[in-house]
Amino acid sequence: MISDTQFNNELHLIIKNAIREDVGDGDHSSLACIPASATGKAKLLVKEDGIIAGVAFAKMIFEYVDPNLKVETFITDGTQVKYGDVVFNVSGSSQSILKAERLVLNSMQRMSAIATKTKSYVDLLHGTNTQILDTRKTTPGFRACEKWAVKIGGGENHRFALYDMVMLKDNHLDFAGGITLAIAKTKTYLKEKNLDLKIIVEARNLNEIMEILKSDGIYRILIDNFNYEDTRKAVALIGNKCQTESSGNINEETIRSYAECGVNYISSGALTHSVYNMDLSLKAF
Repeated sequence: MISDTQFNNELHLIIKNAIREDVGDGDHSSLACIPASATGKAKLLVKEDGIIAGVAFAKMIFEYVDPNLKVETFITDGTQVKYGDVVFNVSGSSQSILKAERLVLNSMQRMSAIATKTKSYVDLLHGTNTQILDTRKTTPGFRACEKWAVKIGGGENHRFALYDMVMLKDNHLDFAGGITLAIAKTKTYLKEKNLDLKIIVEARNLNEIMEILKSDGIYRILIDNFNYEDTRKAVALIGNKCQTESSGNINEETIRSYAECGVNYISSGALTHSVYNMDLSLKAF
């Protein structure tokens, strides 16, 4: 997994690029009618029940736009909120508040939706030994925030990107000439490059599970698109040799049954690619 420093660098790059994209050579709407000396206050208002996420990120945005802006926080990340709650107040330059407004709202609405969905999946897994994982099915350029939101919602992060873990999926295995050859090539590559990366290998059926198990050093087997019966068989075959992960069109109706098959993890792209933004607004007062 990536380090905290790398993760924070990603967050700052998101802010820098988003402000560049949104503000350009100036917020001319505000510059045209609001004096540079004007100050004001605004509140982050919740308009839909859910889990709030992105409060800490909003503070980073305000700090980037104008270090003199002051944020008074009433509700922290990961808290269940309801319609009418006020999450924080921000005060200072009116121009600066307006410059940051859309990025704060876009980010928090998306992150809160992801945290809310993640929490619902975590609740469905309560009482099992299975944890929910995100995937790389994230919004381009916004991955760090979306994965942060999964953590806020009680989920766990899978690999961050292609560079921090090896994951040999069906196309890798087919292009490489088969499972055993792909694993052997990967081990050689990692040794030559002096890389200490975990290896996950995807299996499409029980025969592939058995072939993967012939190779040492596998961190986790991805049990992809298996039915319940074959998932239980796969878990029994794997035993304690490595971790297990189920994936493939798993939803609210099926996640509990897959967890009860005994897998360590369930990964779901739906946490990040199939959510509707939570309704929030930033209102002057």
